[in-house]
Amino acid sequence: MEALNQIRAFFVSLLLSLFKMDPTTFYKQHLDKYQLEEKRLGKLMLTYSMLRLFVFAVTGFGLYIFFSSWKLVVFIGLIGIVSFLYLLSKYTDLKKQKAFKKELAVINKEELDIELGNFYDRDSGLSFQDSNHFYSLDIDLFGRGSFFQCINRTTINEGTLKLAEYLKANNIHDIVSRQDAIKELCLKPQWRQYYIATSKLVEVETPANQIIGWLSEHKSFLPKKLMAWLPQVFSLLSLTILMLTYFNAITYQAIIGYWLVLGLGISGLYLKKINVLAANTSKVKDTFRQYAELLDLIENENFTSSLLVKKQKEIQAENEKASHVFKTFSKYLDALDNRNNLIGAIFGNGLFLTDLKNAYQIERWIESYHKKVADWFEVVSFFDAFNSLGNYAFNKPEFTYPKIIETGAVIDARDLGHPLLDKNKRIDSDLTINGEQFFIVTGANMAGKSTFLRTVSLHIVMANMGLPVCASSSIYKPIKLITSMRTSDSLADDSSYFFSELTRLKYIVDAIQKDTYFIVLDEILKGTNSKDKAIGSKKFVERLVASKATGIIATHDLSLCEIEAMLDVVKNYYFDAEIVNEELHFDYMLKTGICKNMNASFLLKKMNIV
Repeated sequence: MEALNQIRAFFVSLLLSLFKMDPTTFYKQHLDKYQLEEKRLGKLMLTYSMLRLFVFAVTGFGLYIFFSSWKLVVFIGLIGIVSFLYLLSKYTDLKKQKAFKKELAVINKEELDIELGNFYDRDSGLSFQDSNHFYSLDIDLFGRGSFFQCINRTTINEGTLKLAEYLKANNIHDIVSRQDAIKELCLKPQWRQYYIATSKLVEVETPANQIIGWLSEHKSFLPKKLMAWLPQVFSLLSLTILMLTYFNAITYQAIIGYWLVLGLGISGLYLKKINVLAANTSKVKDTFRQYAELLDLIENENFTSSLLVKKQKEIQAENEKASHVFKTFSKYLDALDNRNNLIGAIFGNGLFLTDLKNAYQIERWIESYHKKVADWFEVVSFFDAFNSLGNYAFNKPEFTYPKIIETGAVIDARDLGHPLLDKNKRIDSDLTINGEQFFIVTGANMAGKSTFLRTVSLHIVMANMGLPVCASSSIYKPIKLITSMRTSDSLADDSSYFFSELTRLKYIVDAIQKDTYFIVLDEILKGTNSKDKAIGSKKFVERLVASKATGIIATHDLSLCEIEAMLDVVKNYYFDAEIVNEELHFDYMLKTGICKNMNASFLLKKMNIV
């Protein structure tokens, strides 16, 4: 099995190297393609509209000419209705196709806009930010201009939650399987776009977790044995009566009215409970229609990576596909929803007991499948989230998948950069940090220290998710991330800034006693005086080193760099700044040593503050 996985990984890597199409070219070509198809379908829709109008006019004329012969009128009316409905069906199909092509065009247009950096109006995921999380508050993972805002292409609420969960998971296991899944989805841009467009065309009212709760709690109210045959037998008798009346075999036509009243009476026995069921089903029918179409896309796609194949197998029912099960249920829900048509409700229930038949079918479906729905929903959410990851990999062909190792340096990356910065302006640096090493990074204001910390942090998060990272090469020994870069006071909690910092540092100390983490710190103990800060920072770094922790701390306090002379595992690095002709210049390059040039006084003078 291991050999098979290695062979598969080799061919996927080969395909990736051959497939590296410029995303901009792909999106422009497909935007033009789908816009042309949308126009063509619009013209066809107009043709079918004119045909419908012609059929309507001809049918009306025929009914007028042969009005005196009711049998001929019925015949002409039926032919006209069938023809009209056929043309309406074709028109509806074309309308759906046109909407689908339009949505595909929108997707490609949005990708071109996002490539230009125009994504700040998208969902920022700010609600997922958590100050008590290992790192989500510190590294621009959520919020305006965040990694989530850039990467998110989910179309269902559960998929969005799943994507946020993956970003915050700190999961260092099975990274290679996630890489393989993302690589494969990267090679399926059309399938991914079809998935997104299909999902976006259906507006859902009720989230999946509420539907699962309703299905689990529903209590059947229709008698199984009676309803298994009564609607069918009653419908057959109704058709028999109607046929006999049409051919004058029954001359007493009032019997139809009595039979209609009988049917309405039988349906009325369960009217209250059916009304409650219909109120619930009307809220969930669009969700099931959406999920049925998405499940169909998943089932009919050929996947080879182990993770995607595993997820695909989870939606395979014993005797039929999950998509077919969902489509069947969706039809039952639509049928019950049609009871809102007054004429259909009266004659449908009076002659065919349609409410009872549809409610019975819905209850039997719930009884059979309610325990499996949660698993099927989870698979759809998984693909919704992983589509975003595959899409991101497709958009970043210059990024590289880290080589996962078990021994060696924690990070050994060449040309490491921040993934959200413009690649034409971004300055990259090499980074090699071994396990149990601690880097102290100094530098002037705005020289790039904080950006570097977030660059390293995002490398770890992205690598753990299985994503390609912003580097020309990367060798990575998986490790969990924990950070302290942004803290704030809280009037509501009656906590000072300094106490918030101490609480966060205590959180880190407790965490590293239980597991191994890569620690990223930015200017700790800012809430106290300089001398106290210097002493406290030294002791804290020494505590981390004694705990055999790995990480980086950025600081303006040059005295902290003295630790390098005392501890071999501590190394000093810096970002430089130069003042040339009364102008400040940065090269944003990580260098070995201690920063000598600070710029706070220069900036105060330059901006006429002092």
